[in-house]
Amino acid sequence: MAKSGFVICILVITLLLDQTTSHTSRLKARKHSKRRVKEKDGDLKSQVEKLWREVNALKEMQALQTVCLRGTKVHRKCYLASEGSKHFHEANEDCISKGGTLVVPRNTDEINALRDYGKRSLPGVDDFWLGINDMVTEGKFLDVHGFAVSFLNWDRAQPNGGKKENCILFSQSAQGKWSDEACRSSKRYICEFTIP
Repeated sequence: MAKSGFVICILVITLLLDQTTSHTSRLKARKHSKRRVKEKDGDLKSQVEKLWREVNALKEMQALQTVCLRGTKVHRKCYLASEGSKHFHEANEDCISKGGTLVVPRNTDEINALRDYGKRSLPGVDDFWLGINDMVTEGKFLDVHGFAVSFLNWDRAQPNGGKKENCILFSQSAQGKWSDEACRSSKRYICEFTIP
């Protein structure tokens, strides 16, 4: 009987050890499984974020193509004329809401393209807003992004408005020359969209 009690005791200890070992391995497997789920979850999140960025980029490209179809494409930009008049700040905000900015010509080719597009799209309009101003420092002209403008195309005796006229107009009647104007004046405008 002592032998059978000993054997039963050994069997019970073996079973307990076996259950403990299998429970420990199940815990390890569960932890490993959770780690794999977290890694997969992280991978899925990054994949979803990447797909979301791609979808947004495609939406922007589609919107840009629509703008280019309604307006005109020049070099790596699209121009789209406004349908109404606004003061400088409202015009700039309208362009931003559409995904662009007020137009900023950077060279003579862009001046010529704007002049031609303005004649077709804004018939009878003598001048329109450019995305250039000297509101921060008198005489220091910045684009709507806050960068200094290196290309200037002033008309004779311009700029002449001092601190009262801080926003810039593109003049059709002066063949694309610029003049300064009070920012509160209501003018037509052209938005520009950069093509990536």
